[in-house]
Amino acid sequence: MHPAEAVKIARQRGLDLIEIVPNATPPVCKIMDFGKFKYEQTKKDKLQKKHQHVTQLKELRFHPNTDVHDFEFKTRHARNFLEEGHKVKATVVFKGREITYKEQGEELLQRLAEKLTDVGKVDQVAKLEGRSMAMIFAPEKGPKKKAEKKSKPTEDK
Repeated sequence: MHPAEAVKIARQRGLDLIEIVPNATPPVCKIMDFGKFKYEQTKKDKLQKKHQHVTQLKELRFHPNTDVHDFEFKTRHARNFLEEGHKVKATVVFKGREITYKEQGEELLQRLAEKLTDVGKVDQVAKLEGRSMAMIFAPEKGPKKKAEKKSKPTEDK
């Protein structure tokens, strides 16, 4: 139908003529309420944004002589971050003359990689950047789903 006829029909119904596919031959149009259409689109966008998971890069800092307890503590944090679906950047920071002990930093990062093999994989191998050595881990799977809330049982009287 001609565009003039479509506009006339839309005005008779008190609605708008909306062009859906402008590149088609002939262009595809719909007669609908434009305000309602925009409202439904924003609702869909909000719902999609709500269900979207944004991955972040979490950083853990070590020193070449980090103690066993501190290492275990930070490993637990890294494990939690990976289970939530975030990437983890493990950094060994060298202060002063500690830079001569690069091997200790590499060894520390390798131990961390071994501890995290079940929840994550090495995304970027250990690399020396100035006075720090960094390794990036990526999660194996998507984020862990939170436990669904159970509905309260109804009491029978």
